[in-house]
Amino acid sequence: MSDLPRRAVTRSAKLATLPLSFAGRTALGLGKRIGGKSAEMVAEEIQQRTAEQIFKVLGELKGGAMKLGQALSIFEAALPPEIVAPYRATLTKLQDAAPPLPVATVHKVLTEQLGDDWRDHFQSFDDEPTAAASIGQVHRAVWHDGREAAVKIQYPGAGKALLGDFAQLARLGKLFGVLMPGLDIKSVLAELRERVAEELDYLREAEAQHAFALEFHDDPDFHVPDVIAANETVLVTEWMDGVPLSRVITEGTKEERDRAGLLFVRFLFCSPARVGMLHADPHPGNFRMLPNGKLGVLDFGAVNRGGYPLAFGQLTRIFNQGDMDTVIAGLRAEGFIRPDIEIDPDALRAFLSPYVEPTAVEEFTFSRAWLQTQAASATDLRPGNVVRQLNLPASYVLIHRVHMAGIGVLCQLGTTARFRDEVIRWVPGFSDDTIDPDDMALVAT
Repeated sequence: MSDLPRRAVTRSAKLATLPLSFAGRTALGLGKRIGGKSAEMVAEEIQQRTAEQIFKVLGELKGGAMKLGQALSIFEAALPPEIVAPYRATLTKLQDAAPPLPVATVHKVLTEQLGDDWRDHFQSFDDEPTAAASIGQVHRAVWHDGREAAVKIQYPGAGKALLGDFAQLARLGKLFGVLMPGLDIKSVLAELRERVAEELDYLREAEAQHAFALEFHDDPDFHVPDVIAANETVLVTEWMDGVPLSRVITEGTKEERDRAGLLFVRFLFCSPARVGMLHADPHPGNFRMLPNGKLGVLDFGAVNRGGYPLAFGQLTRIFNQGDMDTVIAGLRAEGFIRPDIEIDPDALRAFLSPYVEPTAVEEFTFSRAWLQTQAASATDLRPGNVVRQLNLPASYVLIHRVHMAGIGVLCQLGTTARFRDEVIRWVPGFSDDTIDPDDMALVAT
């Protein structure tokens, strides 16, 4: 993996350039203000330059820094395309073209983890990986009992690199505060670090995948390959063929894309109720359309344990009813609006309305044009922009990641479906009209 900045000294140096450059831009801004330029114009220019450098550095790094960049997708929605385009391009390259481990290293890892006789576990093992991602790669094999298997092997040193990034990023709270004064970045980082540490534990992933496989065994809509064997850094599961969702996006008929999108949403919404966990990495590469019409699901390294918070469904319903005072009170109770932040109700309604719209109509069509319109409405970097005033509570970090990424996938698919029906069926609080909207103690629970 020599083409990625893996060495600790190099990674620390890249991250260290962020606060140093920010200090320089702040001093430059002060000089411009003395020269007569308005404070607002100077602040906006500093924010743009700061954002540009943040995404440039995050995009060049793998590991924790890349995970943070993925999770803070709200930044991408709030910034002009010319700033985040290079970051997105680099991130895509990292996700889709991670260089594979040399064969000798693969064999060394398997020997260390499974013993000198590791080949006895397999009838065959393909040395060429079928997929490579941020912390590991997958090989196709045949288990000793004849089952076709997927063998996921964690990159040596991946854990140290990931967690090392977070130690560096924890020092950058002030920098992110310039862009989004309403965001408690320290809490977000702490939550992400904990979740990433879980992703490094393949035994924990195996436990989650087995729970999903049991729940969806013989399900009419979904298939999850079961776990065959696992330890902390090697995971062996049943192999699953099928058409990747990415190919359905590019080559599928309208009917196929509608079906895939509906199942995709149904899986994300029903899993917390049925399994007690939310699949938290809705990347198209983790989903397959199977010949029998089911949606196959892979990669359970990132899961959010627990169901949807009751307030999630309640506040969505109350928003649709038009009661913004209760919505704002509920968002404050949940931690989306910090105590020292004032929010313009009309601006908040305008920002949230498009994202809540699919739950307010019988049928909705997601499209790239719709998504571009929503992003364009949030690219104002002036201090009053409501996007910059919002916080992301730690308990919602993975839920937010799932919903933002999920919307992106649905817009790529161009899916038309009855999404409201899925919300009514699976999201607690959305269809419950018994709550007193004035009772914020209940809304906050």
